Amino acid sequence: MIFHVLTIFPEFFAGPFAHGVVKRAQDAGLLDIRIHNLRDWTFDRHRTVDDRPFGGAEGMVLKPEPIFLAVESIWPERKPDTKVVLLSAQGRMFDQAMANQLCREGELLLICGRYEGVDERVAEHLADQELSIGNYVLSGGELAAAVVIDAVARLLPGVLGNQSSAEFESFQDAGHGEGLLDCPHWTRPADFRGWKVPEVLLNGNHQEIRQFRKRAALEKTARLRPDLMK
Repeated sequence: MIFHVLTIFPEFFAGPFAHGVVKRAQDAGLLDIRIHNLRDWTFDRHRTVDDRPFGGAEGMVLKPEPIFLAVESIWPERKPDTKVVLLSAQGRMFDQAMANQLCREGELLLICGRYEGVDERVAEHLADQELSIGNYVLSGGELAAAVVIDAVARLLPGVLGNQSSAEFESFQDAGHGEGLLDCPHWTRPADFRGWKVPEVLLNGNHQEIRQFRKRAALEKTARLRPDLMK
């Protein structure tokens, strides 16, 4: 899978993608992350990408021209399995279901918003999806792009050493999770400062362990995220 990131801070991504499963997946050729500097599609000596909003609002807004030119240059012809994603505070909430949907695409192009936002014509006439990673405002879409790429990449075949690792995580619809939180986990030592691992996990009975984990996942979801129980 190929990820394109359109940003005015390309150097930002030297860190997030240089570690962990995303780095290993790139090294193995399972995914390709290409960072594009939005200023490469400007033509004035200041490489201007923003301007004042009409109507006298505060701040600056990313201009449509360089964004449209960049996307049209990266993809001269759009294919059915390509999607343009605009990252903004006004977008639909990104969640595990959306990550599962996006991982089926061949290429994603993520537009990182900045300043007070992006000219609305980008959302209306260029982007296929407008996504937010939470009900808060970030300084820019770079952090959100890194989150989206990490969440989508780990769902791709071969990225995780054991594919069932992703199937049984929080919010997934497979196995005991059913879209709920993952069950709690314990590791050695079995007795730490008097706090003991549940005995059922030590008895080797896989049927009882599966039942326990489902109950524990439901209980933890009801306690921490009751909204998911709906």
